[in-house]
Amino acid sequence: MCLAIPAQVVDLRAGEMAIVDLAGVQKEISLALVEGVAVGDYVIVHVGYALNKLDPGEAARTLALFAELTEAGEAQPG
Repeated sequence: MCLAIPAQVVDLRAGEMAIVDLAGVQKEISLALVEGVAVGDYVIVHVGYALNKLDPGEAARTLALFAELTEAGEAQPG
């Protein structure tokens, strides 16, 4: 199973690279597969590559679902 997650672009770097932020975690990724990305855009990230741009509303809904799953997992007896 593969998981791609939405992340917000916080900085553009040379060589088609960018820094993205996901819940305070920042990571350098490649933008080689996506054109026209700007700071503030949301992208879907998988194994270090942005796969496509994402509507901010859709990104917010997806991130909220991930947060719910995390909370539900933490509530489970371990």
